[in-house]
Amino acid sequence: MSSPSIVDLRSDTVSLPTAEMRARMASAIVGDDVYGEDPTINELEAKTATIFGKEAGLFVPSGTMGNLLAIMVHCHKRGTEALVGDLSHVFLYEQGGASHLAGVQLATLKNEPDGTFSLTELRRRIRHDDYHEPITSLVVVENTHNICGGKVIPLAFLDELANLLRQPGVGCAPIALHMDGARVFNAAAALGVSVARICQDFDSVSICFSKGLSAPVGSVLVGSQRFISQARRLRKALGGGMRQAGILAAAGLVALEEVVPLLGKDHERTKRIANAIYQLQSPNVTVDLDTVQSNILLIEIKRSELTATEFAERLAQVEPQELATGVTAKDGSGIILKASARDWAFARVVLYHQVEDEQVELAIKKLTYVIGQYDQRWPRS
Repeated sequence: MSSPSIVDLRSDTVSLPTAEMRARMASAIVGDDVYGEDPTINELEAKTATIFGKEAGLFVPSGTMGNLLAIMVHCHKRGTEALVGDLSHVFLYEQGGASHLAGVQLATLKNEPDGTFSLTELRRRIRHDDYHEPITSLVVVENTHNICGGKVIPLAFLDELANLLRQPGVGCAPIALHMDGARVFNAAAALGVSVARICQDFDSVSICFSKGLSAPVGSVLVGSQRFISQARRLRKALGGGMRQAGILAAAGLVALEEVVPLLGKDHERTKRIANAIYQLQSPNVTVDLDTVQSNILLIEIKRSELTATEFAERLAQVEPQELATGVTAKDGSGIILKASARDWAFARVVLYHQVEDEQVELAIKKLTYVIGQYDQRWPRS
């Protein structure tokens, strides 16, 4: 019997470098980047900065380091505070690095379902010139917003946020804006605008190349020349100063040239899976079609007796009756669908460059069968 066909939709972090990336990595011209002498890294940093309308860029090993460096530069004084969403990656999944390593207090604002937060609440939470309080130095926005289901942050919200922070008398010191733009190219593809437009009012942006852009390693942090100079110095302290890392940066250049233009296809395929689930009209498992905006799909678990973890575990199993009923790939093998689920009320699937139409159809076939099993166990009352 053939081995099961695996469709891995846990995250776009499992994307693989393309053949062109591997070729360019093998032939990359390199140098010592700590000396500023790696031409491929220099090219990626400059090209990314230009695309985002910023003065300079800095290649770093990860988006987590990029976000931490931004916090450290913008909140350089002791006793400072950054305002972030309570469902943001920088708050939930970066191991408290802002406080652990940078001595910066993160204060949270409730994320709305669309990934935004209340600007009225933000205005109220900004600290004033009171020596009892920390100094509000930074606001962080995540775009697209992962835990909110790949939501694209509306341009109107970004504009209003920037205008608010520019008003005289807001806070006791200038307040910077940083975007955790790990998937900001997805936001641009969804909105049909440039990333420069999205980030025009942001002092810094961290962009990940190893998620939906398929590169194996790396992020780029962009901002002003002064900001990047300070971030470069701090990168060394965090152990992020690499040597002949142009081998990695070469894949990022290919991502900009070849993968970014194709992100819309990931969005279309995500919507196909969402539509297939919605059409089932299951009383136990559903999706909200109106909120599917990019390459992330949240599959809501409506039945209290069923957890998202159990649902994900079932999708990753092949039962004998599946093969008998034709829930198989073309070669007759069973289908393993990998999805993410923690202690959430939903399972998450994420599409990326290597998930093509055939894998989408296998995912739909598996989801349809498994959801049907649950609907037989718990039919509509």
